[in-house]
Amino acid sequence: MSNEATVHGHSEVTTHEVHHDDHHGHHHQDTFITKYIFSQDHKMIGKQFLITGIVWAIIGGLFSVLFRLQLGFPDQSFPILEDLLGSKWAAGGKIQPEFYYALVTMHGTVLVFFVLTAGLSGTFANLLIPLQIGARDMASPFMNMLSYWFFFLASIVMISSLFVQTGPASGGWTSYPPLSALGDASEGSKAGMDLWLVSMALFVVSSLLGGLNYIATILNMRTKGMTMTRLPLTIWALFFTAVLGVLSFPVLFSGFILLLFDRHAGTSFYLSDIFLASTQKPLPNEGGSAILYQHLFWFLGHPEVYIILLPAMGMASEILSTNSRKPIFGYMAMIASLFAICVLAFLVWAHHMFVTGLNPFLGSFFVLLTLLIAVPSAIKVFNWLTTIWRGNIRFTPGMLFALGFISMFISGGLTGIFLGNSTLDIHLHDTMFVIAHFHIVMGVASFFGMFAGVYHWFPKMFGRYLNNTLAYIHFWITLVGAYLIFWPMHYEGLAGMPRRYLDVSGWVSFNQFDGLNRFISIVSIIVFAVQLLFVFNFFYSIFKGRRVKTPNPWGSNTLEWTTPINPGHGNWEGEIPEVHRWAYDYGKDGRDFIPQTEPVSATESKH
Repeated sequence: MSNEATVHGHSEVTTHEVHHDDHHGHHHQDTFITKYIFSQDHKMIGKQFLITGIVWAIIGGLFSVLFRLQLGFPDQSFPILEDLLGSKWAAGGKIQPEFYYALVTMHGTVLVFFVLTAGLSGTFANLLIPLQIGARDMASPFMNMLSYWFFFLASIVMISSLFVQTGPASGGWTSYPPLSALGDASEGSKAGMDLWLVSMALFVVSSLLGGLNYIATILNMRTKGMTMTRLPLTIWALFFTAVLGVLSFPVLFSGFILLLFDRHAGTSFYLSDIFLASTQKPLPNEGGSAILYQHLFWFLGHPEVYIILLPAMGMASEILSTNSRKPIFGYMAMIASLFAICVLAFLVWAHHMFVTGLNPFLGSFFVLLTLLIAVPSAIKVFNWLTTIWRGNIRFTPGMLFALGFISMFISGGLTGIFLGNSTLDIHLHDTMFVIAHFHIVMGVASFFGMFAGVYHWFPKMFGRYLNNTLAYIHFWITLVGAYLIFWPMHYEGLAGMPRRYLDVSGWVSFNQFDGLNRFISIVSIIVFAVQLLFVFNFFYSIFKGRRVKTPNPWGSNTLEWTTPINPGHGNWEGEIPEVHRWAYDYGKDGRDFIPQTEPVSATESKH
């Protein structure tokens, strides 16, 4: 045993020394470009993902404000829109129908993929995995850099689609054929659609490069003593997220490739028996199925929901435990429920397709699996609530957003029980009810998880604190505002108000909701303005925030707080610390917290 330990210790020292020389060798020629742009330091890459994600969030949020103006005030014209968007898309200050669909499409695409997938996973997987498992960097720092640059390229292509003459893609964020497969179907099915597909293909490459790296790093690069069952729940969540992405993104990729073939190579994967009104001639395509695309899309699309939610769940678990000063309740059950969600995520995709004429028997199979996913979700909620139960709670901004995440997850998840039933779903599917459900449970909830993570780990990222007063304003207006925006939509949906419609004022039956729609639009503008307050707080605090004085400001057990306040490339200056216990020894043996690096004493091991 002692022999093995010396060998192990020896190898650690030598690799560490090599790395150290290497690190100091680099230090002399660290130019602006190698340090900030083509950086291979996981912490810098995490910041690049975060800042790119913030830029995208502003753009995607702005799109929703623009179409909420249309939905809330369908009769009014806003001359400023014509100045902003040009006379083609907003003639006379009214958003044109074609452009309305482009706005909805780009809003969904940007927020689901570029903000909540790349922004959330890219930021926190990069920042936290090496720091929390005790590694110098990712398994392949170069591949890690590439994953960011593929995301950046995808961003450039997606943004450029806003400036082509025929406009950006407008087939919905899911880009269902035949609308997306036929260039003549609409303006937004022309060049904008091709740019959308190329951008998404680049995005998939980025996700795969990142995901494989995260998996390899977690499995192979943990420090001495860091067994899998001592990992913080954040790392478990990011691990399962990466697994979901690696297994499901290639399917989406294949779906996109086939769609490009249908658009440009004359194939008929998704097209059959179609008659175009504009040409008055039937198309030669036959034998394809538009439903095939839906299967390929949702086989990613449903795991995607959890690719977005799991990192938020992991970070919420950690932040709740840290700020309740209590051990996480049911650690193994939390891991098991993450795993169960992971498996079930691949078995429920067709619940998005109950209205496609799916065989009802097959539908009932998907209903069962969809409702089953409520079980691991309920386990997680129960464990979060028991973690904070009678805890010594500190309401830091991060803690508030973690609690907000749970609130959104519960209330948004409950309406999923309605939609999971195929019979009910046929009535509710294309109504505002669906908008309300998935925005609360996936969109807003994940944003809350993301904000919780940013507020909690900002001191580690930048060595400064965010402004608390602005943070509290941000939290309360966002929480109340999100419920005021999306809760009323359930009632509109139950009354049958369709989603994706530019103007419902032509139906007498929906006139009762005119005032409500105006109200929702006004609140969404206020909530968007408060997000800009957060963006100001974020960038101001990077340079002018209160400096962090102690390496461990939250009194946390995990390894990232054992590094210097502003860690260099390589994270730890001396040896990498060794781990002796799990991450959640809070309020134990009369002590507030016991770091993972502290050896277990004889009295403890008797317990």
